[in-house]
Amino acid sequence: MQLRGKTVLLTGATGGLGRAIARALAERGATLVLSSRKEEELAQLAAELPGAGHRHVVSDLAEEGEALRLLESAGELDAFVANAALPASGKIESFTQEEITRALRVNLDAPIRMARELVPVFTERDAGHLVFVASLSAKAATPRTSLYGATKAGIRAFALCLREDLRDTNVGVSVVSPGTIRSAGMFADAGVEGHPLIGTGTPEQVGAGVVTAIERNRGEVAVAPVRQRFLSQFSLNAPELAGRLSADMATRYADQVAQNQTDKR
Repeated sequence: MQLRGKTVLLTGATGGLGRAIARALAERGATLVLSSRKEEELAQLAAELPGAGHRHVVSDLAEEGEALRLLESAGELDAFVANAALPASGKIESFTQEEITRALRVNLDAPIRMARELVPVFTERDAGHLVFVASLSAKAATPRTSLYGATKAGIRAFALCLREDLRDTNVGVSVVSPGTIRSAGMFADAGVEGHPLIGTGTPEQVGAGVVTAIERNRGEVAVAPVRQRFLSQFSLNAPELAGRLSADMATRYADQVAQNQTDKR
């Protein structure tokens, strides 16, 4: 699906990755409906993007029923990019029950419920695209990511299975899976640099990945250096061995990330 002239709803728009995705879509000629919890930042972003007609809707997807209210406010859409997510890093016992609910609702429940409403509209029109921003954490078993990894593995599986359900239509479904991204995203927000042995990607590459997913109807786009992609696939195929080999280094790194993200739950 070509993006020029299309209307795209983007959640999590004011985060570092969200801003890069928004700019990449706007530069391809899309008109954006931007959503996050931050009114002033949304308005500023909409005004700064290339093109005209961009608008915004303030929405907290952690609230019950907010996902469907956002869709109602967004109006008619050609594509949906589910980018909003809570980091949810740390040992499971460090989370309150409310924090678990928030993470599940934002990262997994809301995108699924929104897709449930959009799929019949897109299939009747026989056009449209849904993009779900997951993570390489969906493949790699790493410490302190049991909740976050579960939500991202869940959304990845949902998207890929939904793609199969829609294979005989002109409705596309894609997963974009960033690895460690420098200068934006959960690792940058935690003030943690990527490990030098595995490298990092950029927010702009994530934006380009979303554009590629939509315009080329790609099933899955991994945004990470080759080493990261190899290691995540190795972990998926041999989680016990991968965990043993990386245990000490991965735990020290993960503890730092989790500690610096507690206030974002």
